[in-house]
Amino acid sequence: MRVPVRLIAWLLAGAPALAVAADRASVQLPGVSVQIGGVGGSEQVSSTLLVALALTVLSLAPSILVCMTSFVRISIVLSMLRHALGLQDTPPNTVLVSLSLFLTAFTMMPVFERVHVEAVQPMMSGRMSIEKGIAAGLQPMREFMLRQTRPEELATMAELSRKEPPADAAETPIMQLIPAFMLSELRIAFQIAFAVFLPFLLIDMLVATLLMALGMMMVPPATLALPMKILLFVLIDGWSLLVRSLLGTIR
Repeated sequence: MRVPVRLIAWLLAGAPALAVAADRASVQLPGVSVQIGGVGGSEQVSSTLLVALALTVLSLAPSILVCMTSFVRISIVLSMLRHALGLQDTPPNTVLVSLSLFLTAFTMMPVFERVHVEAVQPMMSGRMSIEKGIAAGLQPMREFMLRQTRPEELATMAELSRKEPPADAAETPIMQLIPAFMLSELRIAFQIAFAVFLPFLLIDMLVATLLMALGMMMVPPATLALPMKILLFVLIDGWSLLVRSLLGTIR
């Protein structure tokens, strides 16, 4: 079978073009690489963890305020003072709680500054991990609570937990230290409240005795005792004296 001459010539003329096309097909295309995270991925993750940690701390802030600061002692003493004066709703609860909050912030400011310098700043700058930051932040709070807690309360909590008390009080687990600290705060608060009640109790007894001696048994003693107690409290500058004495008990 004869091949036409024109077909052979056409094939010979198109061979270079086919070779060039084959060479082009053999050239590899530039690859596409995908990088997960990219530049700054670790910083973004750490910032996310810090935000989550901050939200957790804010959600637990009321419990931390009540359990690990001097708020319990201050609020109980101020509430007992209102009962000692014989006033039911004066000052209002909002005023007493607000005063307790500001006095707590005043007394705890050195501790909070240590927490900020030793834990918060290193974590924000990335120089300390979250686990080490939490441990460093708990250390100033632990030292504060240990200064206020009696050894008897620590021994009680260790006995209730059915564990041997540590040789050093600084090694007390935080789950034993917090309830022991709160028990000590309640004890001290009631001791101060008893000292606050005594002068006002004497005024009540004196007024009641005078009314009975004068035969005015139909007059309620509280009617005369209340203005006398308020007058005495104002004359001795009771609020400043109480706050000075109360904050002086916090070490």
